[in-house]
Amino acid sequence: MKIVVMEPLGVALEKINALAAALQAAGHEFVYYTSKETQQDKLLARVQDADIIMLANQPLSAEIINACPKLKMLSVAFTGVDHIALAACRARNILVCNAAGYSTNAVAELTFGLAISVIRNIVPCDARCRRAETKDGLVGFELFGKTFGVVGTGAIGARVAKIAAAFGCRVLAYSRTEKQKLVDAGVQYVSLDELLEQSDFVSLHVPLTDATRGLINAEAIAKMKQGAVLLNTARGPVVDSAALAAALNAGKLAGAGIDVFEGEPPIAKDHPLCSAKNTVLTPHVAFASREALETRADIVFANVEKWLAGAPQNIVK
Repeated sequence: MKIVVMEPLGVALEKINALAAALQAAGHEFVYYTSKETQQDKLLARVQDADIIMLANQPLSAEIINACPKLKMLSVAFTGVDHIALAACRARNILVCNAAGYSTNAVAELTFGLAISVIRNIVPCDARCRRAETKDGLVGFELFGKTFGVVGTGAIGARVAKIAAAFGCRVLAYSRTEKQKLVDAGVQYVSLDELLEQSDFVSLHVPLTDATRGLINAEAIAKMKQGAVLLNTARGPVVDSAALAAALNAGKLAGAGIDVFEGEPPIAKDHPLCSAKNTVLTPHVAFASREALETRADIVFANVEKWLAGAPQNIVK
């Protein structure tokens, strides 16, 4: 079979070659591209005769998928798969596997990096130091003793809940299913409205689905506590950016830490959050730790090997 990695996976080429060795030894053709190709005709030329495609977060449209007559499997070096035309895959019985779990620690840690950056004014404090100025007017507040709300308690949300508890927070959670281990650890599951109304921090950890798109809109933000902080390391369209910017500029919220947007960065200079008050923005880097990228490379190659062996793993339903 022909296996095409249509975009770089963020690890050293030596790592890729080592992972590909077993596949090549088994007689499979392996092609690895070291740059992204955004022009759709050129992208199609890369993958058109592939049996298996590996990719990270580059969009893969139905048009491209349907123009690949031999395609049988996608191994996605990402947890979320909303950038892939899943309906086209299902229509052709193309198996899709993801890299669930690879970035749990990385995303959870950046969540608190954003939180602390917002509440302790780290970005403006850095700028003050570089201008030989003082902290005047930049006194922040602490995580300790606050109520920390976690929306979505999958692997990442569960990790965030545990870290929040270690900071000395009261932890609330809202999720489709409750995890007994979190309940046993003192996490209290409540309705979304209760979480929004009671939380000093609201941290989002849900996939992008029809149910979660626009979940945090103007109405939801209006229910949040005065002076709360919103953290989004999940998916951009879960939040209405214009409504969030309005709430920040009006002083309804104390700040926001945002890693994801409506599309992949770079975002437009006139994006509403770029001029919103007390906002720390990062260009979708929550997953991008050295350790996480190494782990996801291992997973996406293992997905292919397991499928070839008749025992597929990490199947996206």
